[in-house]
Amino acid sequence: MENEKNEHGGMFGMGEPNTAYAQYFIGNSYLKPLTEPGASVVSIANVTFEPGCRNNWHIHHASKGGGQILICVEGEGWYQEEGKPAQSLKPGDVVTIPANVKHWHGAKKDSWFSHLAVEVPGENRSNEWCEPVEDAEYDKL
Repeated sequence: MENEKNEHGGMFGMGEPNTAYAQYFIGNSYLKPLTEPGASVVSIANVTFEPGCRNNWHIHHASKGGGQILICVEGEGWYQEEGKPAQSLKPGDVVTIPANVKHWHGAKKDSWFSHLAVEVPGENRSNEWCEPVEDAEYDKL
């Protein structure tokens, strides 16, 4: 069982089922915090998506600074900002997401996908979860 659990997630491992945020995902995801929550101004976690899994559209709000950086570590996935075409992601790709930009990210249909999610320090930060990425739109990718 332990080997199975470590098959995905790249060198950081898969982590545990992401039950706390499951309502904001289509499909199953897994979370492995790499920094102790609250111990630093920078939070880093490895997020692993099963094939076809993606999170809802969301916004990382901040009045100054903020946003998120994704560092892809395993598999293939998608990242899309509102009003722009989706971009394909593979290990080694880095995505800088400015604060206040509506976006989503997740796995391709036929691939597991893992990325490090780095929360960028900022002022008055909050996350807003929006609508799901509809199957009809996702299936076009």
